Amino acid sequence: MALWLLGPALLARAAAFYLPGLAPVSFCEPGKDQLPDCTSTIELFVNRLDSVESVLPYEYTAFDFCSMKTVKRPSENLGQVLFGERIEPSPYKFEFRKPAVCQTVCTKTYDTNNLSDKAKLEFLKKGMLLNYQHHWIVDNMPVTWCYDVEDGQKFCNPGFPIGCYVTEAGVSKGACVVNSNFKEKDAFYIFNHVDITIYYDVVENEQLGARLVAAKIEPKSYENSNDESPDCSGEPKFLKNKHTGVFKIPYTYSVNFVEDKNIRWASRWDYILESMPHTNIQWFNIMNSLVIVLFLAMIILRTLHKDIARYNQMDSVEDAQEEFGWKLVHGDVFRPPRKGMLLSVFLGSGTQIFIMTFVTLFFACLGFLSPANRGALMTCAVVLWVLLGTPAGYVAARLYRSFGGEKWKTNVLLTAFLCPGVVFADFFVMNLILWGEGSSAAMSFGTLVAILALWFCISVPLTFVGAYFGFKKAGIEHPVRTNQIPRQIPEQSFYTKPFPGIIMGGILPFGCIFIQLFFILNSIWSHQMYYMFGFLFLVFIILVITCSEATILLGYFHLCAEDYHWQWRSFLTSGFTAVYFLVYAIHYFFSELQITGLAITILYFGYTLIMALIFFLFTGSIGFFACFWFVTKIYSVVKVD
Repeated sequence: MALWLLGPALLARAAAFYLPGLAPVSFCEPGKDQLPDCTSTIELFVNRLDSVESVLPYEYTAFDFCSMKTVKRPSENLGQVLFGERIEPSPYKFEFRKPAVCQTVCTKTYDTNNLSDKAKLEFLKKGMLLNYQHHWIVDNMPVTWCYDVEDGQKFCNPGFPIGCYVTEAGVSKGACVVNSNFKEKDAFYIFNHVDITIYYDVVENEQLGARLVAAKIEPKSYENSNDESPDCSGEPKFLKNKHTGVFKIPYTYSVNFVEDKNIRWASRWDYILESMPHTNIQWFNIMNSLVIVLFLAMIILRTLHKDIARYNQMDSVEDAQEEFGWKLVHGDVFRPPRKGMLLSVFLGSGTQIFIMTFVTLFFACLGFLSPANRGALMTCAVVLWVLLGTPAGYVAARLYRSFGGEKWKTNVLLTAFLCPGVVFADFFVMNLILWGEGSSAAMSFGTLVAILALWFCISVPLTFVGAYFGFKKAGIEHPVRTNQIPRQIPEQSFYTKPFPGIIMGGILPFGCIFIQLFFILNSIWSHQMYYMFGFLFLVFIILVITCSEATILLGYFHLCAEDYHWQWRSFLTSGFTAVYFLVYAIHYFFSELQITGLAITILYFGYTLIMALIFFLFTGSIGFFACFWFVTKIYSVVKVD
């Protein structure tokens, strides 16, 4: 089980201490003596609807389902807003341990002669055609639809479809394959009834009533001959594609309660996560990555041990005159790179992203950012990025001064605005498209203003503070002096030229992450739950080591070929992993998704470019600092005449 489960499992044994936002709620039967802090009403909340065939989520009310007239939404954090979550109360309310059968929620009536009703009905049909899914929540826990898959396994999906479609040729699409009665051609079948089973565990020792440990649902479709008093029986409810006139949809539900003594509140998410078994392939990926790490380490150590020992044995002048390789360029290896301003800005932003990623994953492993704490992962990442402006400004200023730069004002302004500005501009364009499509993922003007306020009022001043201390501190001292006249670089072979080395350098780091990348993309675009933060943290550490080793090895080979332009090359070598990530994202788009439409395609690649840029800065900075440490180290331990 993933490491994030460790925190709640341990804290469940504590006296009365739980992670923030994850404290249990106790339920008691109505009409009996109410215990303190014990409630009898179970509220069902609804979230936005999404589809694997579209990246556009929509609010629950967009499909004209049964809703409450006066809605007071629960407060949402920044992460939920960025991911398009829109949680709101629903008219589905239950009393603890009071079963209900075929209860009417509401009846929706549509007249195709009315333009408004026709538009609502067409939008509902579009949702069924694209297999949009409900996401319901009970006691901060997803209501799951569990069904059998191959090999007798049971898969529990934290969502269920609003309906399905049977084509003119009689081919069942989506959830229509589960019911042989769905056979009407060119028709939409509407899941207008749900059977809900709520599982609970009675807390006997603490005398706090019962706690909900699971909520499962089975969507069904009933014609209900009497719309005013439905009996939840009869043939399935379907809507012909070319239907005209009046059409009624009665929405009903049944609820049942089952005591389950085998599930405890602290482990109530396990049955959802265990239905997605990916542990074996994760361990295989990690073992494969460790082999790559050890292989690179052996090459580096063996090569360096032999070369440094040989150089240190050269005592005579005659031997010194026969020197070759990386020692010959000691007077040029720390020469400031071209475009040092841009490189220092990239490195400052990359440092900011690196620290943000490390801290976020660390907290996720401890359980603070588990899926039960909705939106916490993205909220933590954004807040950390805002607060880490100081390291970004400090690193950029310190390196720029070491490169001999004097335009400190331009440096600090670029550090504060260049990379964040590119990301925000892309994000703003994507948000305009979401606005145009009416998606729930579109952020309001007020939210955009709040994000800009975080950037300009907190991140930018902190970047200025970091840059002030970076320029105030003395430049980095190098172990060897730099010659006034640059040394001529000899003709390079094909493999030691910049471009082939950069292309080869990104292959090994990408090989360490591509399996984990598949699950991450699934969680983003296919709306699958991601919980393997323990594995992700291990892969993160392995990625850092692999980027460092690959960049050091290739940088050493280039220095041996008397090419001392290592600064940009080290950054681009490991940063090229982002190009492989981009290629993989394109492959994923065409092989795993069934997305159609220009706007949706632009959204996918727009957000992918943001991720690729962040990954480029992150991996590029790792490569540069690893190579910088390596170059400083080898030129400080050898004797230079």
